[in-house]
Amino acid sequence: MINTNQLPPMILTDAYKLSHHRLYPEAKSMTAYGEFRTSFNKDPTDHRIVFYGIQYIIKNYISRKWTLEDIDKTELFLKTFNANQTEYPFPKELFKKFIKENNGYFPVVIEAIPEGSVIYPHVPVFQITAQNEYSCLVTFLETLLTMVWYPTTVATLSRKVKNVISQYFDQTTSPSCKFLLNSRLQDFGFRGCTSIEQSVIGGCAHLLNFEGTDTMSAAYYAQFELNGGKPVGNSIPATEHSVMTSYESELASITKSIQEYGDKFVSIVMDSYDYKNALENLLPAVKSVKLKMGGYLVIRPDSGDIVKTVLDGLKACDLVFGSELNELGYKVLNNCSVIQGDGVTFDVIHQILQSVEALGFSAQNVVFGMGGGLLQKVNRDTMSFATKLSMIESKSGVIRNIMKKPKTDSGKFSLPGAFKVYLEKDENGLEIPKVYPRDSISADHPEKNSSHSQTTDSKNILRIVYDNGPVPDIVWDDFDTIKQRIENQWASRPVFAKVLSDEIETLRR
Repeated sequence: MINTNQLPPMILTDAYKLSHHRLYPEAKSMTAYGEFRTSFNKDPTDHRIVFYGIQYIIKNYISRKWTLEDIDKTELFLKTFNANQTEYPFPKELFKKFIKENNGYFPVVIEAIPEGSVIYPHVPVFQITAQNEYSCLVTFLETLLTMVWYPTTVATLSRKVKNVISQYFDQTTSPSCKFLLNSRLQDFGFRGCTSIEQSVIGGCAHLLNFEGTDTMSAAYYAQFELNGGKPVGNSIPATEHSVMTSYESELASITKSIQEYGDKFVSIVMDSYDYKNALENLLPAVKSVKLKMGGYLVIRPDSGDIVKTVLDGLKACDLVFGSELNELGYKVLNNCSVIQGDGVTFDVIHQILQSVEALGFSAQNVVFGMGGGLLQKVNRDTMSFATKLSMIESKSGVIRNIMKKPKTDSGKFSLPGAFKVYLEKDENGLEIPKVYPRDSISADHPEKNSSHSQTTDSKNILRIVYDNGPVPDIVWDDFDTIKQRIENQWASRPVFAKVLSDEIETLRR
């Protein structure tokens, strides 16, 4: 078993970071920041992003004490790591200095926006400041901090799915049943994860938007580590193909499943042999057992044409168990529904719900399960996350704003300077995050920060989360608070926003 706490923290970065201490110029201070450069998959219709995951990184990795023993382990490793057969360079004496003088804590200040904030591309989500002899370490933690891309991308995908399901709920579901929206997307992604840690991080990001999950590692962690013991997720008993095929007949396995769990909720996979036969013959055969038990039945197709199998399932359930028309004129099945858990993507969900509505059924009759599509089929390029150096203050106090602006790819520009982020109203009166230079002064925001001070501006939502060590009095938001922030901001913020202030735009020119 790999225990990452046994790895020296010096090697929890990309190798070339170890060599940068000799390459950066001497400075009084340096500042770097992290941003998402695009919307989800460069979606032209909606630029909103759900920021999440910095708390996990700060608590579990950044706030760890470094030790002299860690240096010894790193030095032993680096003696054989350099391609030219010499010791790979690293700032050994600088590491020893802060281990001795700073109680082992990495010597930078990190600011971050609140988790659950709904933002847009180019809003700094964290900012790193390093000073004096430690200035050359300003981007050393980039590799770890950049990993916030993963929970943020999963949280954004999950929210976008909720957004599209919500649209069909609004059109086809009675107001009294809108609460079902929170259970319409189930996390099936645990088995596709690369590690337990990924299942927790990605699974928690999904639970910010929905309560349905089969990834118990995430539900447990969110409940007991992030939410004071208050539940955040749930699931129901369900069969798998191995259960279905373990009986001599599929009818026997369906019957057994309903007898055991059919008084409440049970989900049964129906395509182990012949989905069409299961719908036309087996479902009617267990009708009396199901009605006797009095619970709720979910049937699951798992192969074939994704849209057709869902529609066929709805029609079969309607034929066997009947339905009622809701006040909007759409069919609601009597104590049963269909869950599609194979090949589910954002686009597939949209296609299915469109067809379900056209067939006259309410969207509440369909549940979706996403596995790899939710926790695996995303990467850092999905929203183009990057961390870049943005400001240097020289030893003599001269401030130089820095930005990347490659002629070969205008989409990879970075922002110059050090930043603060205010919440302001746009031309339509909607609140958006707006990026300003950290030392700017305006009528609306008269506070002024010095080039390396992050503490004087109470309106700046970039708040210190690490200050040359853990912040003693920091209170991280619990899971319910983060969820509510997302609900409020997603509903109230526009799909597009101009987030760069005129001052930043001027610096970019």
